Amino acid sequence: MAQVQPLQSPADNASGHRAFTELPLVDIRDLRADDPAARQAVAEQLGRAAREVGFLYVTGHGVDAAVIASLLDTTRAYFDQPLTEKMRHYIGQSVNHSGYVPEGEEQFGSDSAYAVVDHKETYDVNFDYRPDVGRRPMLGPTQWPDSPGFKRDIKAYYDQVFALSQDLFRGFALALGLDENRLVECAKNPPSQLRLIHYPHNPDAQDDRPGIGAHTDYECFTVLLPTAPGLEVLNGAGDWIDVPLVEGAFVINIGDMLEVLSNGRFLATSHRVRKVAEERYSFPFFCACDYDTVIEPLSEFSDDGDSRYQPVVCGDHLYAQTAQTFRYLKERLARGDITLPEKALGLSSFGPEAR
Repeated sequence: MAQVQPLQSPADNASGHRAFTELPLVDIRDLRADDPAARQAVAEQLGRAAREVGFLYVTGHGVDAAVIASLLDTTRAYFDQPLTEKMRHYIGQSVNHSGYVPEGEEQFGSDSAYAVVDHKETYDVNFDYRPDVGRRPMLGPTQWPDSPGFKRDIKAYYDQVFALSQDLFRGFALALGLDENRLVECAKNPPSQLRLIHYPHNPDAQDDRPGIGAHTDYECFTVLLPTAPGLEVLNGAGDWIDVPLVEGAFVINIGDMLEVLSNGRFLATSHRVRKVAEERYSFPFFCACDYDTVIEPLSEFSDDGDSRYQPVVCGDHLYAQTAQTFRYLKERLARGDITLPEKALGLSSFGPEAR
């Protein structure tokens, strides 16, 4: 995750973000309308939010409330199990970086605030890619636990949010003045990841202390379903803005890769999560392009050769960042069992720093 750069005032704001005090809300149901004008009208709202804020709420998303309820029930039941049972599906056993992630597995460095253990556990679910051809380190069959109903309920949610991501790719393309399918054509079998995150109850948590430090997301955009408050977003004046829960809405934020593809027209926004003294769950769905997609400004935005971004291969970049973050992969790197992709970037070297 990229570290935030300090911003001083709207006049000095190099990011292009406004000094917003709340997130815009967009009803996106008309992205699925037959009328092109109706789809374009929604796209213009998405584009304004992506340019000026980098975050927004969406309603009319089409994800079934019953599917969300099953996701929550099944996730709670899974994390209520003893650690020994959950470790049977440890992420280090998988072929596509999927499975149970115990507390302390993610390590963002040894000399920074990220070295502090983040008191959370997760189960990571990736695109369940079954064919033998085209497999990559983060693209393959998902490791599913044998807990009753887990695969059924979690995959049902994954599939519906993946369909939502396809709608948003089309909407963002229209907002950029592109052909409606320009972006979605690059996201047919992507290493898009759903994280089931559990933050246990912590009665000693200080509400003003960060739970997850300031960062931007690697991928194109994130579809977030939170169950408790705590998310904060940095505005163009350098102020942290609270993101309260909105019933029936997802939170969407622009990530590094969509900023690059749009050559800075859309902007990744730094955000953080403060610690709260309550049990909470969070379900971010990180929307990526297909593994071999080269992430660089699209030709429509780079005719003059003006690019502030270093090209990276989508899947290779995600794998390199992951391999430098997760304990089991860092141990394999140290032993020489695996190597980083060619021209791999270090942590915190992509995103706002490229501006």
